[in-house]
Amino acid sequence: MTIRFTLAASAIALLAAGPASAQTEIQWWHAMGGALGEWVDDLAQGFNESQDEYVVVPTYKGSYPETMTAAIAAFRSGEQPHIVQVFEVGTATMMAAEGAVYPVYQLMQDTGTPFDPSAYLPAVAGYYTTSEGEMLSLPFNSSTPVMYYNKDAFEAAGLDPESPPETWPEFAEAAAALVESGATSCGFTTAWQEWVQLENLSAWHNVPIGTLGNGFGGLGTELLLNSDLQVMHISALKDWMDEGLFKYGGRQGSAEGLFFSGECGLSFSSSAAYAGIAANAGFDFGIGMLPYWPDVEGAPQNSIIGGGTLWVLQGRDEEDYAGVAEFFNYLSSPEVQADSHARTGYLPITTAAYELAQERGLYEERPGFDTSIRQLTLNPPTENSKGLRFGNYVQIREIINEELEAVWAGDKEPQAALDAIVERGNELLRQFEEAHS
Repeated sequence: MTIRFTLAASAIALLAAGPASAQTEIQWWHAMGGALGEWVDDLAQGFNESQDEYVVVPTYKGSYPETMTAAIAAFRSGEQPHIVQVFEVGTATMMAAEGAVYPVYQLMQDTGTPFDPSAYLPAVAGYYTTSEGEMLSLPFNSSTPVMYYNKDAFEAAGLDPESPPETWPEFAEAAAALVESGATSCGFTTAWQEWVQLENLSAWHNVPIGTLGNGFGGLGTELLLNSDLQVMHISALKDWMDEGLFKYGGRQGSAEGLFFSGECGLSFSSSAAYAGIAANAGFDFGIGMLPYWPDVEGAPQNSIIGGGTLWVLQGRDEEDYAGVAEFFNYLSSPEVQADSHARTGYLPITTAAYELAQERGLYEERPGFDTSIRQLTLNPPTENSKGLRFGNYVQIREIINEELEAVWAGDKEPQAALDAIVERGNELLRQFEEAHS
């Protein structure tokens, strides 16, 4: 029996029981398909079975952009859900939707629900809080990029499979050893190039992505993605491509197949890619932190997150929001978070959940599985490493991909491509500013 069928049967039984036993429905729209959709269904079912006042009804609405667009359209027509999952680069858009959003800190206060923002991992919570520390949405499926490496190929190339490279020069040497030894035909690849090789590169080296604290300071921000560090890094990647060490595998997560197949011995991808790699890789693999450039003072700093967060929308019955607050407390509980962390590879969003995963021996069972957390908490986040909050950033990421692909194709020099990212991206920032000022 599927979860959806079970929920439907439960609803029929409730109707048959009469008004005295009616439960309040909480509508939750999300962007998790496949196995992750099953995880979301299980979370809702677990909450529903834990109490008898509310029924959370999860509904898959497509990709992240599709889900956010559907929620905005539904709000305009008065048919919005209580909760919608929005990816991290949609944060500025949601904040600008005046009158539509019910901030989480306000929700918890209004419903009298115990709530401690300091319980959440600072590098996670910081992305979704105001400069005054007020949490706007609930961290849900947070991840950060890590380095995956083929331990079998490392051994075949004469490299220590228990000692992944820590700096970019060491990384390049390892990639060259893999190719020159014939252990792999490709040294390394990268998924999510805009997120890993520019956004996280900058935070990891404590270099700004934009002015006004990477957009956290409000409208009027400008991009700073063409600094000396960023130009130097993209230039190094292009040089390594020309030397046969780096292979571009496409946008988003499409490059992961180059690692699964054993073609590339090193790869960068989301910490939440762990389950997919474990299921597809026919070799022993390890997880290491992102490399850093050793001549950059203060590096490494901390990485930043990706993934999604849960926003509460205004306009539903007032009494429903107590159920939303109770559901958020359930999702944040150490047991639920530790279970979700182990199941999906997403981060545990609270310190207590991380500690529980440690107590359960998860990281002894899966060496390197805590790399993402150690990376995020390596140092307290700075203004440059808290995250980013730019309007129209979904479209700006498309520009970043276009310009980087021009570099890989040999059609543009790194400096020219990064200058174009800044110029074209700033135009979109001004459009957003004009629409919301």
